[in-house]
Amino acid sequence: MEIRDPIHGSIEFMPKEIAVLETRAFQRLRNIRQLGFGEYSYPGGTHSRFLHSIGVGHLAGQAFDTIFKGFPFNNESAKWRLRQTVKLAAMLHDVGHGPLSHTTEEVMPQLKDLNIKAYKDSKIKTDHQATHEDFTIKFITDSELGETIRREFPDVNPVCVASLINSKIECDEDYFNVGDKKLKKILSQIVSSELDMDRMDYLLRDSYFCGINYGKVELEWITSNLTYHDIDGTLHLGLGRRAIYTFDDFLVSRHHMYLMVYFHHKALIYDEMLHRYLTSKDCTFQLPSDIDAYLEYDDFLLHKHLRDSNNSWAKRIAERKPYKMAFELHAAKTLDRPKELGQRLKKAGIDVIHSSSEARLSKYHLSKDSGTRDIFVIDQHNNNVPPEPIGESTQIFKKYEESRRIERLYVPPEQLREARIIINKT
Repeated sequence: MEIRDPIHGSIEFMPKEIAVLETRAFQRLRNIRQLGFGEYSYPGGTHSRFLHSIGVGHLAGQAFDTIFKGFPFNNESAKWRLRQTVKLAAMLHDVGHGPLSHTTEEVMPQLKDLNIKAYKDSKIKTDHQATHEDFTIKFITDSELGETIRREFPDVNPVCVASLINSKIECDEDYFNVGDKKLKKILSQIVSSELDMDRMDYLLRDSYFCGINYGKVELEWITSNLTYHDIDGTLHLGLGRRAIYTFDDFLVSRHHMYLMVYFHHKALIYDEMLHRYLTSKDCTFQLPSDIDAYLEYDDFLLHKHLRDSNNSWAKRIAERKPYKMAFELHAAKTLDRPKELGQRLKKAGIDVIHSSSEARLSKYHLSKDSGTRDIFVIDQHNNNVPPEPIGESTQIFKKYEESRRIERLYVPPEQLREARIIINKT
């Protein structure tokens, strides 16, 4: 079957893969928008996580083919089993996403109530609130979706698919080994890392549908230069040295997308108001722990719930009457001024929502466990140049070491003029 995608062109899926796409869990993603409230900032940004997930799966398959071109697999069945495992993990990485935005994780059940067998087998603690990733693991391992994977791909273990999304999940290590080479590390990096296929797809897709240039990157040049680096038998993700400047551009593009698109003030206030509703005493919206019931919870259901609610925050969202931005400050560090202004406004009887957004070039760069230390730059034309961690091959991380903060104060629209007068006097 061929799917026409505005970003990647024609994408071919095998009948077995189509069976996975047609499960209720994956089809639900048609009704989960990729950018949540982002359409209130960029009206074209109404694309779904369904299409994004298809794109990520497609790119993961391409990345596998490029990285392992010429790799000595024991046999073709081992190669295709691992290719299908990483492709499924990439394609299903968002299948448990909550309605509208990450904000709805406020009303997710306790993790123990999901009763995820893979967590029990891996002795993962469940004494806290569930996240969308936990629902993703539940769908892959304990649902109709998991059964479909087992039926259509008898040699693919859904638990091993899930382990590429959540590294704490235990899976028979031999599943990912080819001879004396261990491939789990590099396959998980295709799914989640500084150079994962999720980022590659959403940057291009979001910029396309929003009608902007910030997220446009040279995808083909980066993916065509992906390779592997062997350290004591464990394969790590590698990037050809000639693509290092494209990598720099990719990081900066993503950074700017956060600052200019994902943190846009018009969309952000809706997330803030939704948070106030979901944490209010009279909130009646709760996400169920039952995986079949969860299938019914999508953007449309939440919007209907908000329209039917008498809660003031729900009404503001449903009626498109958001608080308005009275103050905005972009800085590289936390400053006292926004807090002081907020206190002055409150003393004047003005309700204030203080929003603080932080973006940094890389969440992996300073990580001790993973990230830029585990991705290597390879000089494919000079064997005398030893591979080095990507963080040491470019100055981009040092140049953008500081995080960027956006501090905003929102007030009721009917008090906006009064608030700005107070702010301008201070």
